[in-house]
Amino acid sequence: MSDNWTEQELKAAVEAYVQMHSNEANGISFVKKHIYSKLSEEFGRTEKAYEYRMQNISYVYSLMGREWVSGLKPAKNVGSKTAAIIEKLISEAEGQTLPPIAEFESQVISYKLKKKLSKPDGIKEPEKTYSNVTNYARDPKVKAWVLKEADGRCECCEADAPFITAEGEPFIEIHHLRRLSDGGSDTVSNAAALCPNCHREIHYGINKSTLISAMYKKISRLVHE
Repeated sequence: MSDNWTEQELKAAVEAYVQMHSNEANGISFVKKHIYSKLSEEFGRTEKAYEYRMQNISYVYSLMGREWVSGLKPAKNVGSKTAAIIEKLISEAEGQTLPPIAEFESQVISYKLKKKLSKPDGIKEPEKTYSNVTNYARDPKVKAWVLKEADGRCECCEADAPFITAEGEPFIEIHHLRRLSDGGSDTVSNAAALCPNCHREIHYGINKSTLISAMYKKISRLVHE
């Protein structure tokens, strides 16, 4: 069968992945092999092909700064165009309108891998684009409470805030351990105060799961959702 996947095939794979992602987040058991087998019967590819495609989808989740399904380590060899399609299909499957990230970031990685990269001209007048993005209503009291609790220190690395804002406040960011886009709550039991460095690492770092687990153990108010 052709290596070129139709959008119908990609959609079926993404929908299956999103369901696994949701099930895992909600503690619902599932068997990956059964899912691959069902897709294999429907479209005629091998179960191994679907397992690897799921790892491609994990890679797109990682580019989006999100957790991927455990046991499906991200596989990078997915083109930027395919990454963009997968990202769009994830948004559709989750019923959200998310800002596009994957295509741009995968292109950045591709260019960085080139042995020689000439100095680019760039874009002197970047074109403006407008789109609707899914936003979530949040309680400002939750953010205020967590910031007061942290008292200007990162709850992950315990370092002081890196700088003071123009308002005279220590700059600390709020992170929802189970993301709102993954069905997490906007509550103090799901929110931690982080320095920008730890915040980015928890989104994009290779050890983000270890950091999150450590915070659950260290901060008594945090509750797994």
